[in-house]
Amino acid sequence: MTKPPSRSELSHERIVEAAARAIRRSGYAGTGVASVMKEAGLTHGGFYAHFKSRDALLAEAVSRAGQANAGRLERKVEALAREGVSPLRVLVESYLSDEHLEALETGCVVSALLSEMPRQAPEVREASARRVLGLVERVRVALPPGADPASAALITAAMVGGLQIARAIGTGAEAKAMLKSIREGLLAQYDTTTHA
Repeated sequence: MTKPPSRSELSHERIVEAAARAIRRSGYAGTGVASVMKEAGLTHGGFYAHFKSRDALLAEAVSRAGQANAGRLERKVEALAREGVSPLRVLVESYLSDEHLEALETGCVVSALLSEMPRQAPEVREASARRVLGLVERVRVALPPGADPASAALITAAMVGGLQIARAIGTGAEAKAMLKSIREGLLAQYDTTTHA
């Protein structure tokens, strides 16, 4: 029988979840310990009982955010694959969707933080790089049989860059039209499978 989580473990989880939302919403630079602890419903003073530093929190938060997004996407790919939809189509359509455009707190951590990643402390940079490489790998695995695996980086760059540019424009018709155009272009070029 699995032992229920302790109060400390539950508090740790609340802090990491709050930080995972905060980094996507406000970036690394805009995420402070005090605001994360407040959002988690805990006092600022309790932070160091859970993390040795703010950077340790950021590294864990970026990993958690990426894992949560990957898990949701994998479940969607599996469900739609049973209906005959190609994994690449599911990935591209989900990533470049109107819903993802507006999902600042729950969307892809790579698109939310990409420009900030190189300027972080080594442990945060390392965790961030794993998220980027994980996204490229997810795209590579979704490619149709016989596709050039090197195209995964190109598709990933188009998806992440497209979402960032659309978000910079806003969430209106122009941004949504841009996402649609990128979606259609990527699928026309790379999704050679038969669709349901």
